[in-house]
Amino acid sequence: MEEFLIAGYPWIKSVHVIAIIAWMAGLLYLPRLYVYHSSATIGSELSETFKVMERRLLRAIMNPAMILAWILGLAMLATPGAINMASGWVHLKLLMVVGLTAMHMAMSAWRKSFERDERTHTTRFYRYMNEVPTLMMIVIVIMVVAKPF
Repeated sequence: MEEFLIAGYPWIKSVHVIAIIAWMAGLLYLPRLYVYHSSATIGSELSETFKVMERRLLRAIMNPAMILAWILGLAMLATPGAINMASGWVHLKLLMVVGLTAMHMAMSAWRKSFERDERTHTTRFYRYMNEVPTLMMIVIVIMVVAKPF
């Protein structure tokens, strides 16, 4: 298994980055849909269109991308010599990935509320939530590229 991970590391890392890009696209776009959906009249054609868009984005893009990102990220961690787990940057990066996963789960719960025509949060709330994945992504990129500690 170690030989496979070492030999496949560049491919694992490449597909991991692709999965992260797809996942982040969804994490940045879905709350923006919620901003507009929260302003749409319940039962309107626009509201129903948002429901379809949100469901497809989550199920067809975000869920598979998140799962793939986690699997490949764990494979990179398991690759001997690839990542020094004693480095502090790795721990902060992983904390941010857990945060992104929590945001993903929250967005999934919000989608289910919209599906039931419940408006549990304001437009302003979704505008703020739209910024959270961006901040986490910035920390992750700095940790992975600069490795400041």
